[in-house]
Amino acid sequence: QVDRYLYHMRLSDDVLLDVMARFRAEMVKGLGRDTNPTATVKMLPSFVRSLPDGSEKGDFLAVDLGGSQFRALQVKVFDDGKQSSQLESKFYPTPKEVIQGNGAELFDYVADCLLDFMESKNLKHRRLPLGFTFSFPCRQTKLEEGVLLNWTKHFKVRGVQNTDVVSALHKALKKHKASFGIDVDVMALVNDTVGTMMTCGYDDQRCEVGLIIGTGTNACYMEEMRHIDLVEGDEGRMCINTEWGAFGDDGALDDIRTEFDREIDLGSLNPGKQLFEKMISSLYLGELVRLILLKMTKEGLLFNGKVSTALCTKGKIELRHVVAMEKYKEGLSNTKEILTELNLFPSEEDCIAVQHVCTIVSFRSANLCAAALAAILTRLRENKKVLRLRTTVGIDGTLYKTHPQYAKRLHKVVRRLAPNCDVRFLLSTNGSARGAAMVTAVARRLATQRKRIDAVLAPFLLSLDTLREVKNKMRTELEYGLKRETQGSATVKMLPTYVCGTPDGTEKGKFLALDLGGTNFRVLLVKIRSGRRKSVQMYNKIFAIPLEIMQGTGEELFDHIVQCIADFLEYMGIKGARLPLGFTFSFPCRQASIDKGTLVGWTKGFKATDCEGEDVVDMLREAIKRRNEFDLDIVAVVNDTVGTMMTCGYEDPNCEIGLIAGTGSNVCYMEDMKNIEILEGNEGKMCINTEWGGFGDNGCIDNIRTEYDKEVDEGSLNPGKQRYEKMTSGMYLGEIVRQILIDLTKQGLLFRGQISESLRKRGIFETKFLSQIESDRLALLQVRRILQQLGLDSTCEDSIIVKEVCGAVSRRAAQLCGAGLAAIVEKRRENRGVEHLQITVGVDGTLYKLHPHFSRVLRETVKELAPQCDVTFMLSEDGSGKGAALITAVAKRLRNVGEN
Repeated sequence: QVDRYLYHMRLSDDVLLDVMARFRAEMVKGLGRDTNPTATVKMLPSFVRSLPDGSEKGDFLAVDLGGSQFRALQVKVFDDGKQSSQLESKFYPTPKEVIQGNGAELFDYVADCLLDFMESKNLKHRRLPLGFTFSFPCRQTKLEEGVLLNWTKHFKVRGVQNTDVVSALHKALKKHKASFGIDVDVMALVNDTVGTMMTCGYDDQRCEVGLIIGTGTNACYMEEMRHIDLVEGDEGRMCINTEWGAFGDDGALDDIRTEFDREIDLGSLNPGKQLFEKMISSLYLGELVRLILLKMTKEGLLFNGKVSTALCTKGKIELRHVVAMEKYKEGLSNTKEILTELNLFPSEEDCIAVQHVCTIVSFRSANLCAAALAAILTRLRENKKVLRLRTTVGIDGTLYKTHPQYAKRLHKVVRRLAPNCDVRFLLSTNGSARGAAMVTAVARRLATQRKRIDAVLAPFLLSLDTLREVKNKMRTELEYGLKRETQGSATVKMLPTYVCGTPDGTEKGKFLALDLGGTNFRVLLVKIRSGRRKSVQMYNKIFAIPLEIMQGTGEELFDHIVQCIADFLEYMGIKGARLPLGFTFSFPCRQASIDKGTLVGWTKGFKATDCEGEDVVDMLREAIKRRNEFDLDIVAVVNDTVGTMMTCGYEDPNCEIGLIAGTGSNVCYMEDMKNIEILEGNEGKMCINTEWGGFGDNGCIDNIRTEYDKEVDEGSLNPGKQRYEKMTSGMYLGEIVRQILIDLTKQGLLFRGQISESLRKRGIFETKFLSQIESDRLALLQVRRILQQLGLDSTCEDSIIVKEVCGAVSRRAAQLCGAGLAAIVEKRRENRGVEHLQITVGVDGTLYKLHPHFSRVLRETVKELAPQCDVTFMLSEDGSGKGAALITAVAKRLRNVGEN
C-alpha cells in the first residue's frame, strides 16, 4: 500500500541515469563563461589548486561557520613522514539573533569566539595563519576572498549578500587586534565541502572529490583548468565547488518532484531555491516524512485516520527520528516510541508502514545523491582519459554518518551508475574545519615553494636592458672577428665562406650534395631547371652515423661517408657519372677558397681524431681515392647556415641572412667586402659564417650564465667552448632542464624529493620533450605521460613545475638568439646606410620549426631590439641539401664565367 502511495519516490536506474545526464549537462553549463549566468549548478572556482602532499607542517587556526554550531580550532601539522596532525577545538552556539541579524553582529560574534578560543589555548600573542570554512555559496576571485551569493540552511543575515565575507571577518578581527592585541592572517576561504576533500586528501592522496550530506548537501571535485572558462589560465587543476543544491531550480527536476517536495519548498525560507538540496539533505528529510504521514493519516491509511496536533506541527519529525525508526535490527520499538510521543497510537501495521515510508524517503535521497556523484566521477574519468578511474571521495555530514543504511545504499548505487570507477569512500574525521587548516597549510606550502622555484628560475628571466647588453656585446664581438688584428683572439670567428653571389635563376643541371652536421648523414641528387619553369627536384637517402664513428678516427669517419655515397650512387644508378658536388659541413671551418675548408674544431658531440686543423675537402678526396670506385668534382664546401640562406635566396632575393636554430645554433650573413679586413679586395659582398656559438667563450656573458649552464658546460665534450650555443641550441636545452629538475628535486620541490635513476642519466631529457611538454594543446595528463616515459613519476603539480622550467629555459634561448640576430640586422642596416631596413632571414632547424613558442619569442625579441629593421623570417625547405646544390650551381656558373 505504501509502495503504491509513494510510487513516484521510487526511482529506477533509467531515471537515475537520466538525472545523471542532466546533472552533467548543468556542470558543463556552469563551467562555461557564456552559459554560467543562467546555470543553476554554479560550479564556483575555489582557487584551491593543490591537494596535500604530506610535506605540510606548522600551526594553523581554523573557524567553521555553516551549521547549527560555530567552531574554532587549532591544528598542528607534523612533517614526520607519517602525515600526522593534532587538533584542538571548541564549539560555540549560533544564536538565532546572530544568524538572522545583521552582518556586523555575525562577524563580531565570530571574532569574539576566536578570541575566547585563542585565550583558552594561550595563542593570543602568536601570529598564526587562519583558514575560514564558510559553508555558503560564494564567488571567489582568489583563495582569500569570497563574495556571498545567497544564504542557505536557515541563515538570513542582513547586509552580507554580494559582499566579501573575508573582508568582513578582517574588519571584525582588526577591532579585536586594536582592543586585545590578537593578530591573525586569514589566508584561505573554504567551503565545507572543499574542507572535507582536503581533510581526506591529507590521509589519502587519491582523494579528489568532497561530498557533504548533512544539514545541507554539496559536492566539490578537482577539475582541469582548461575547462574552467571563469578563471584565466589552463595549467593544472582547481577544486570546483559545484553548489549542486540548486540543481533543478530551473525546473529540470520537476518531473520527479512530488507534491510533498513542493509543499516543503513553499514553506521554506527560500521558496524556489535549492530544490535538489530540499530533496536530499537531512534538514528536510524529517519534514518530508511528516508531510507524507499527515496525508496518509488524513486519507485513513494510518492511525485509524486520527491526526494528532503534533503531526500537524512543522518540524516535529527530525532526522534523528527518521534514523531511529529505520534501525530495523531493533524491531518496531523505536518507531512505536517516537509515534507515541507524537500522540499517535500506532498498531503494528502502522509501525511497519511508517518504517517503510522512512526507508523510501531516505533511499530516494541516497539515489539522487548517487546520480549526481556518479556524474562527477564519470567526468573525472573522462578528463583523465582512462578506461577505469581509481579515486577516493571524502565524505562528511550527519545523514551519512548517523543513518544506519544510507552509506551502504549510496555506495551501491554509485557503483551501479558509474561501473568504470573504483571508488573508495573515506569518512572525514574532525570535519571540514580541519580541511580549512589543511587548505591554509597547502597555501603556505605552495607560497613557500613558489618563492623557491621563482628564485631558481629568476636568472633565466632576462630583462630588456640585459638583452640590449647581449646585443651590444655580440656586435662588439662581430667587429673583433672581422678585424685583422683582433680576429685571431676573437670568439666569434666570422669565417669567410667565399660565397660571393646568390642564385640569379639561370642555374641548371644535376648536382650531388652531402650533408653532415648531426647524428644523421644525407646524400642527395639535386636537379635544377632554369627559365620560366625553374624548379628544384631532389632525391635523397639518410644514413646513420654511429657514436663509435663520431668519436673514432678521422679516417674511419670519412671512409664511412664515402661508403654512404657509394650506396646512394648505386641506389640511383649513377655510379659512373662525374657530377659536381657540394659538401654541407656544419662545423666551424676556416676557408681559403670555396672548395677548401680547414676544420677549426668539432661541435655537436663529434670528436673524431686527426681532423681539426685539416682540410675536410682533401680528407673526402683521399677517402674517395682509397675506395677507388668513383670520382666526384667537389666544387664547394658549405656551412648549413649558408645553405639555408641560399635556399631562401632562391625564392626571395632580399634574403641576406641564414639562421640555424636546431641541434646547433649559428648565423651567416652577406657582409661588405670592405669590412672583411682578413681578405683582400673591397668590391662586392661575401657571405660570412659567424660561428656565433663561441660567443661568450671569453667570459663576456658570464653575468647571465647560471650554475646550470656551468654544470652542462663542464659535463660536455668541449668544456669552456661554444658557451652561447650551449645556452641557445637544441642539443643542450634538455640537459639544462634536467640539471634544474635535479636541483628542484634535491630541494624537495619536485617528485616528492626522490631523484629517480633516469633523472641521473645525462642526456635523458631530450629537447624534443621540451617541445612536446610546452605544447599549448597538451593537457597536463599527457605531460605526466611523457614524464612517465622518462621514468619520472609526477603529480599534477610536478607537471606544472616541469612545464614552467621548460618554458623558462626555451624562452631564454629564443631571447638570446633574438638578441644576437638583432645585432646582425642592425649591422646590415648600418652597412647600407639606411634609416629603415627591409631584410629576409632564412631559417632552418628543429628548434625553430617544432618548438611551439621559440619562433614567436625570437621574432618578438628581434623586433624589440632592432625597431628600425623590418625583418621577414622565411622557413627554409632543406637548406643544407638544396642550399649546398644551389651554392655548387652558383659557384659552377661563376667559375664558367671566369674561365670564359
